[in-house]
Amino acid sequence: MRILVCAVVALLSWLQVSAFAETPQEWVALGTRVHGFFGGFIPAGIRIGFDAMDRLKAQPRELSVLYYQGEKAPCPCMLDGVMLAVGASPGQGTAKVADAKAPAGALAVIVVTHRKTGAAVRYTVADEWLPKMLAWNKEEPLQRYEAAMAAQGLFTVETVAKP
Repeated sequence: MRILVCAVVALLSWLQVSAFAETPQEWVALGTRVHGFFGGFIPAGIRIGFDAMDRLKAQPRELSVLYYQGEKAPCPCMLDGVMLAVGASPGQGTAKVADAKAPAGALAVIVVTHRKTGAAVRYTVADEWLPKMLAWNKEEPLQRYEAAMAAQGLFTVETVAKP
């Protein structure tokens, strides 16, 4: 795990281009290189990261991410996709898996906060998405990316009140 975290930190430090400048093929290659497998959770996380950057008017590395894993989620892999999209990393203290679980019915809850403004949004991916996301794994990696980007209702999003 420590090696993976170091690799993600090094890779994110190396990237100097905006996340939006990369092609779907480059996202697949990057996700595969960093995570080891471009399963359906990675592009779902990338999509959430893109959405958060847009909603919070942020640039890469300006956001922090807190991930709550649901009881049915097989892994916190969706966090890896969000991290890649927004430039967050555990080594920088900007990406964390919460000790608490997501509420019942949620596959994942992801809170993304703008580090400068404090503005935050909360994403919820419902349990009903688990079989759909696992089915994406039967497709080629690029089709998984396209499926996640086109999935209607993949998540709900709400603004989090500032403390």
